[in-house]
Amino acid sequence: MLRKRYAIAASVIFDGTEVHKDRAVFMRGGRILDIMHPGNLPHGVPVRALPEGAWLAPGFIDSQVNGGGDVLLNDEPGAGAMAAIAAAHRKYGTTGVMPTLITDARQKMVDALEAVDRAATLNPGVLGLHLEGPFISPEKPGIHCRDYIREPTAEDLELLIAPRETATLVTLAPERVGAGVIARLADAGVRVSLGHSMATYEQTKAALDEGLSGFTHLFNAMRPLGARDPGPVAAALEAPNAFFGIIADGEHVAPAMLRLALRGAAHPMLVTDAMPPVGGKETSFSLNGQDIKLKDGRLTNAAGTLAGSALDMASAVRNAVEMLGTPLTDALRFASTEPAAFLGFGDRLGRISPDFRADLVAFDPNDMRIHETWVDGRSTDMPTPNPAA
Repeated sequence: MLRKRYAIAASVIFDGTEVHKDRAVFMRGGRILDIMHPGNLPHGVPVRALPEGAWLAPGFIDSQVNGGGDVLLNDEPGAGAMAAIAAAHRKYGTTGVMPTLITDARQKMVDALEAVDRAATLNPGVLGLHLEGPFISPEKPGIHCRDYIREPTAEDLELLIAPRETATLVTLAPERVGAGVIARLADAGVRVSLGHSMATYEQTKAALDEGLSGFTHLFNAMRPLGARDPGPVAAALEAPNAFFGIIADGEHVAPAMLRLALRGAAHPMLVTDAMPPVGGKETSFSLNGQDIKLKDGRLTNAAGTLAGSALDMASAVRNAVEMLGTPLTDALRFASTEPAAFLGFGDRLGRISPDFRADLVAFDPNDMRIHETWVDGRSTDMPTPNPAA
């Protein structure tokens, strides 16, 4: 049955590129038809009027989210857990997530890859799977368990490039994989991102030539930027076709360094690197036998190592404006349009444009308080799935 036409009217609509004042987004079901003056809408079309002063923008897309709603993907790498994580982040304006599996046993990687397409049918907010490891450097493990860090096998590559309906993103250390591995993944449509790496500048440039297109939490867990050893950070910021994620929580990277990165040629993306406490009730959890606790806005293990974040995307946008001096429209692009392009969804997500999916967020621009979100045109929150499903 054809879903009905309707509209959402707002004081300000940011479409991903331009600002429109006192307009309405006209939709049919889960697809956007147009942005138009409310007075020009067809007769009889229901109109949902947002509060005075509210903005309407493309829904946020988070390419690095380890957990939420007290669910950690590593604990239950199945469809139910992925759908539950997406549901937990929706209250923060996030309409699309890449549930992220941190370095773990190979079987968990297999289970997650087999489950991700089903997860998207349970919750359309699940856009794919992000595998952060295990093909990373043991010199830059961060919170990752060294016991599971390894180099990819031929069987791993076949698993990663198998056809899927959803996106696949792999974070790896280029210096830890063989020649041609990145090219093979990229040629198969897998997004490849550098992270947890000691790659040199030259190794990073070679990886970019092979098809590397992303940098996972820039600055964190990678060879640092040096005067005579520029490393992956310099290579990233020189690459106009590359995308880099930043965790704008004031904990992972000093704001001055992030402001420097924003002046580079590459495309910034806001990510949360969120853990189970985001959208949940608990302030601690276990990761590969390590007790992780939330205190003063920081998630750390007993040794004080950062273990993901307690950040949500609405807060990330607010922090980008307040801490980094980023114009709100740019911060919104970093949270939606840029990650959509990075993941290969730039033709249907991340903008308010005809034929795009109606993934939207309404918010107060003064404090980024979320009024409402829509995923595939539906504003009613999805029921929280059973993580064990």
